[in-house]
Amino acid sequence: MSPTLAGPPGECCFTSVKHSGTPVGRVEELGGLNTYISEPPAGVAAGTHKKVMLFLADIHSPLFLNSQLLQDYFASCGFIVLGPDYFFGDNAMNHSDDADIFVWIEAARQPAINAFPKWLDAVKATYGTETTKYCAVGYCFGAPFVLDLAADGFIVAGAIAHPVFLEESHFERLTRPLLLSCAEVDFSFGLEARRRAEDIMVGKKSTYHFQVFSGVQHGFAIRGDPDKPQERWSREESARGIKEWFSRFAA
Repeated sequence: MSPTLAGPPGECCFTSVKHSGTPVGRVEELGGLNTYISEPPAGVAAGTHKKVMLFLADIHSPLFLNSQLLQDYFASCGFIVLGPDYFFGDNAMNHSDDADIFVWIEAARQPAINAFPKWLDAVKATYGTETTKYCAVGYCFGAPFVLDLAADGFIVAGAIAHPVFLEESHFERLTRPLLLSCAEVDFSFGLEARRRAEDIMVGKKSTYHFQVFSGVQHGFAIRGDPDKPQERWSREESARGIKEWFSRFAA
């Protein structure tokens, strides 16, 4: 078994600061999963080809307001953004008072993994053309899906933020550019794990980029408090960096 670099979600993943705003996307069934779909507004040039971003959410689901607003931001930059609800209408906030929150995480994990291939096939059938370029971002729970896609070459580039459920083998199999948006303090993917991941990518001569934000913790890129300047800036800069990363490789 490959050594673990990022463990499971923690108790902090079941808390959040809810952001404010009005989502502009829609929810449709795609490949058996309700999917948040946010498309570029009229007049926003996406280039001569479709740029499709797979938004692989944390345990609050892509239908959580914070995630919807973030998907809308990426769409406003020219991407068709697709966020599958692989929790089937459930989410972390429904279980914040559970006696053992980790029981729910483990119960939710395998159904999400099992549902993903069918959803991905539907994405290809609906949005795929000879020139479509796919990229994928994964937050917390969504990170392993991105690393798998970056291993099989389906996407042109990937990005992860405060990941969980990662092993060294995820980085050993990497074949596509990867951005890692990290918190200085992260119970799951801390300094030692980040450095080990970097060592592997250096050894493979992978194309990668790290963002490491001081003064924030695991979850900042989705659940950062907008009333705290460092958390707000880090959250916004994480999103901007991911957008620029994908714009580079999906151009």
